Amino acid sequence: MASSPITIHEMTIVTPSSHHSPKSANNRISSPLPFFDIFWLKFPPVDFVLFYQLTESASTPCHFYSEIVPKLKQALSVALLHYLPLAGKLKWPSDSAKPIIFYTPPNDGVSLTVAESNAHNFHTLAGYDIYRANELHGLVPELMTSEDIAEMMSFQITLFPKQGFSIAFRVHHGVTDGKGVFMFVKSWGHLCKEILLAGKAEVPTNLPPNLTPFLDRSVVKDPTRLDLVYLKRWLDDFGSKRSLKTLQTIVPISDDL
Repeated sequence: MASSPITIHEMTIVTPSSHHSPKSANNRISSPLPFFDIFWLKFPPVDFVLFYQLTESASTPCHFYSEIVPKLKQALSVALLHYLPLAGKLKWPSDSAKPIIFYTPPNDGVSLTVAESNAHNFHTLAGYDIYRANELHGLVPELMTSEDIAEMMSFQITLFPKQGFSIAFRVHHGVTDGKGVFMFVKSWGHLCKEILLAGKAEVPTNLPPNLTPFLDRSVVKDPTRLDLVYLKRWLDDFGSKRSLKTLQTIVPISDDL
């Protein structure tokens, strides 16, 4: 079976909500990577795909794009207020010994793709049946990475009409770990639920303590400079070239593999 045909409806950048907290959204951030992030700097991005079953009426294109997608976008924008570094970019300035996370408002944000699949394999992918990994490839977004700049994470929402939808995200391995990623995704889900409950009332923007992140990397002490040791190893492996490009994952393209 070939990968599911996907139609892209929208590609946009979702920025932290300046409407709900203008002061927070306008804070600039500059945060050098600590040693435990540099260890993973060149590893390939990590992909996740989550599936959500909907009723037939809720998963029609008309309802999904007019009612569900706007709420997902709004909740994502509010969630980014609490995780501002993830809305930024990883850069490696010429005057810096190591890469730095920069968040620069008002244009920084995460890439979001809205797509639609005409495949009828939603329940197979969302369930416990065996299927080929390449059936997921079209559901996962690209993550922009170049020599001197890289996105932190990107998202794709894909509708399976009259079945449900998926949310996939690709994450740079050098900027956060699995716990951080899923704290963010749970925060997004929590805020989406709050938006649904609020209706036309003012949307709550606070997160419960278990979803509130601690983002101050300066508390990580590195007296032996493991960061430079790990960085030198990466540079030695790549001919001393300062580059943020990650190792490539070899993906089989044949349906027989």
